Amino acid sequence: MEIHFSKYNFKITANGEQQMIFDIIRKKTVVLTPEEWVRQHIVHYLINDYGFPKSLISLEKQLVLNELSKRTDIVLYNQTASPCMIVECKAPEVKITQKTFDQIARYNLKLQVPYLWVSNGKTNFVCHVDLSNQKVHFLETLPIVSILMEGK
Repeated sequence: MEIHFSKYNFKITANGEQQMIFDIIRKKTVVLTPEEWVRQHIVHYLINDYGFPKSLISLEKQLVLNELSKRTDIVLYNQTASPCMIVECKAPEVKITQKTFDQIARYNLKLQVPYLWVSNGKTNFVCHVDLSNQKVHFLETLPIVSILMEGK
């Protein structure tokens, strides 16, 4: 699936040798790593181009899996505040592999969301997870916002 990101008006500053970017969800500046660059593009895409409510987006949500603390990159919530999509971001030079899908699948063991999105900013995979039949279907596009909001 190809997603073309618009040019967004990021607030980028320098802190010594590090570049920082203002995160509109966490409301603070964070280190601008290649993975963060992808995460911020996806966040702005979701809000500005896709029309997803900013108030229903969470970044770096902590999960405990097998007594290990992990963090999801992005979790979207529906109108009943239930998680409906996990987004896993990788740096643009990182190839999306089975290991990436295994990582997001482990997160979904905990969150039980119907949609997964894996991206390195260039390559994007969106899946619908049929939880009751334990099947995954790759999608050509993101589901429309109203489907996510209804939690289907």
